Amino acid sequence: MTTELVGSHIETLKPYVPGKPIEELERELGIDDIIKLASNENPLGPSPKAIEAIEALLSGLHYYPDGAAHDMVRAASSFHNLTPAEVITGNGSDEILTIAVRTFCDYGKDSAVISKHSFAAYGIRCQSHNLDIRWIPTDEGLKYDLGAMAEAIDETTKIAFIANPNNPTGTYVRAKELRRFLREIPDHVVVLVDEAYHQYVEADDYASALSMRDIHERLIVTRTLSKCYGLAGVRVGYGVSTPEMIDRMNRVREPFNCNSIAQVALPAALGDREFVERSVAVNRRGRAVLEAGLEELAEFGVDWIPSQTNFLLVKMPVAGRKIYDELLKRGVIVRPMDGYGLPDWLRISLAEEEKMKRCLRELREVLQLVTTEVAQ
Repeated sequence: MTTELVGSHIETLKPYVPGKPIEELERELGIDDIIKLASNENPLGPSPKAIEAIEALLSGLHYYPDGAAHDMVRAASSFHNLTPAEVITGNGSDEILTIAVRTFCDYGKDSAVISKHSFAAYGIRCQSHNLDIRWIPTDEGLKYDLGAMAEAIDETTKIAFIANPNNPTGTYVRAKELRRFLREIPDHVVVLVDEAYHQYVEADDYASALSMRDIHERLIVTRTLSKCYGLAGVRVGYGVSTPEMIDRMNRVREPFNCNSIAQVALPAALGDREFVERSVAVNRRGRAVLEAGLEELAEFGVDWIPSQTNFLLVKMPVAGRKIYDELLKRGVIVRPMDGYGLPDWLRISLAEEEKMKRCLRELREVLQLVTTEVAQ
């Protein structure tokens, strides 16, 4: 008799599929002059101050990094006027999600509450830990339904995830709604609020969960430097919570989880406020160009969700995967959303105005091609 290699929770787990790299498309189709609008990366590149700090470090890469990431912790805590005991660092904010699940959830016993059409990593982390996942449908406009999430919580629920703003929809949770949710849920539930796109928010009724830490004790707020700070390739992020929560998470955190490059990049980047301002300005202009162009494509049945991030979720008149494949042939990489249960949608990252204009030109040609095929 043989036993199964893995449990059903692993056998049925669908791995995370990132945006297609430029190099991969070059190999597949033999084309160049490619623009990537698939992974919500900063079109300006990394923070110049971070690059300077990284270059100064290179001759010391034969040394192990600081296992406690002291400079990272000190920089992040100072940035938010916190104590170092309230900060944990991660290999991207993604790792903080993993650490939180492993720390606070009993394997194969507890449940988690996650909104549908939210960041895929939440479900992957919870399923790999064999948790019972309660998937909550989104509200009108693909927004979080925090009321339904609160109702799904019971005595077995150990963790709930909220992306604010949300990926891939670009929607956000209003401050008063988040405060209400944090007041209503039981004390034993860990709430992880993922603020990867915080810097791009312009809505007046939004507030960071960092301002709500007095409402719910078991609150974790995560930030990343992959987006607005342009450090996606470095993998650097951090989480904020109570000293008691951080202490438990640090017991699970892998030693040397943040490499030496990340440890000098974070303090430098957090201090580069001018770069953040430029990044937000470029994002705002890119969004204006893309939205205006999508208005002109409404004749094809194109629509989109208003966004508080550096991307737009765009509805296509046919399967998004078909549009995606045709755009690839033209050197434009966007992100199909069928893996998120949104088969008719594409996610388009915002970039400089010229890249947005090229994306729109190619998209118009593809839509004309596809609609002609359908008519025939």
